[in-house]
Amino acid sequence: MRSRYDLVIVGGGTAGLVAAAGGAYLGARVALVERDRLGGECLNYGCVPTKALVRSAGVASLMRRAGEFGVKPVEVEVDFPAVMERMREMIRVVGVHDSPGRFRRMGVDVFLESEARLDAPGEVMVDGWRIPARSVILATGSHSSVPPVEGLEETGYMTHVEALRMESLPGSIVIIGAGPVGCEFAQIFARFGCRVSVISSSSLPLPREEQEVSERLLRTLLAEGITFHGGFRAEAARREGKDKVVVARDEAGGAIEERAEEILIAAGRAPTVDGLNLEDAGVELGESGIKVDDNLRTTVPGVYAAGDITGGRLFTHVAEYEGKLALRNALFPVKARADYRVVPWTTFTDPEVARVGLTEEEARKEHEMVEVFRHPFGEVDRAVTDGETEGFVKVVAGKGGEILGAHIIGPGAGDLIHEFVLAMQRGIPLRRLSTMIHVYPTLSQVNQRVADGYYREKLFTATNRKVLGTFFGLRRLLS
Repeated sequence: MRSRYDLVIVGGGTAGLVAAAGGAYLGARVALVERDRLGGECLNYGCVPTKALVRSAGVASLMRRAGEFGVKPVEVEVDFPAVMERMREMIRVVGVHDSPGRFRRMGVDVFLESEARLDAPGEVMVDGWRIPARSVILATGSHSSVPPVEGLEETGYMTHVEALRMESLPGSIVIIGAGPVGCEFAQIFARFGCRVSVISSSSLPLPREEQEVSERLLRTLLAEGITFHGGFRAEAARREGKDKVVVARDEAGGAIEERAEEILIAAGRAPTVDGLNLEDAGVELGESGIKVDDNLRTTVPGVYAAGDITGGRLFTHVAEYEGKLALRNALFPVKARADYRVVPWTTFTDPEVARVGLTEEEARKEHEMVEVFRHPFGEVDRAVTDGETEGFVKVVAGKGGEILGAHIIGPGAGDLIHEFVLAMQRGIPLRRLSTMIHVYPTLSQVNQRVADGYYREKLFTATNRKVLGTFFGLRRLLS
């Protein structure tokens, strides 16, 4: 163990790993402490395994639709243990990049299955050993929060972590929560052949998205046989024989009961701060996570926080961004400020839902001039030939065609959103996307077509047609 570190990082998820690798490449002395496994939530319990399940569920769904493509349909039988083994294999493959050996070869001192807590200023206690550190980055992430439902503990439930450890598919499941996790798992389980019911306090799934996007997704979920109870809050749970029963009520006092073999909680997340000794160390907690300033500094000099533990934007790509920023500010005297003006995100349902920037409602509150442009996937040739015409692109624009927000529900939405992300980040107006050549036939043309709508509205007006008609008439007379 080295006598003094330039940087001690607590938490081996995305933010922590990015900071550790960057510090080692810069030549700093770095220690990385992780109580479980490197890779954190994303690799072990989140993005990677769930996307593997999304893919398997998508294949099962496509096989059932084989007749749409001129292929004789077959009876689809999901081999759930094989699906779960493939998921674990994907974790192993992707996890090579997050292996302790790789980081030790970089020069990082890795402390696995170790507990860390802040001690005196500039010191971290790791399994009883005091480690001096010039700077500290706290990056212990977040975990599923469980709503106060009477009888839930006695009835039994699982979070996404336990769901990813199942070896047999339940015949039925009640999901509490309709955010990204709840919606993705609802569709996964339904496509695997499970009877799925969703209870949501919001009236629509994905309440942070544009209402029309959420409404379109709801129609898809209902069409796949998923029961959705919007505007209901789960209040109680009980066992009846082999079934688990959830009781929920709406604001008017109406009650519903859903029974199933399993209950899945997908109702939000909380920062993982237990055991860090934050209060004694002077690190303040806010309502959703550790308090940080624009430089990701906590209330204790030399201590920074990055990723989900701050309670901000709970996305892996934001954790990566914050890990880089916290590293820079922890090691160097000139500080950089966080910039969250253009943060995209995607929910990996089918169709996918992607967003960046403001909703139409938000934009109208902040800007005097707001215009909205839409284009359906049903009018994009590649979507038609692929048989994936569900959804649309909606762009919210301001003065001069400034892109204020973009919203996509449709095939490949998570990839298509990045054209708008770049445009917003670089100040490229909507009209420029119309003049950019897009490959035909690709799904990316949906972005070009929605931008064409801006041109049509601005260029092909009645006044312009009248003026140009006069010009063309005079030219004909003079020719």
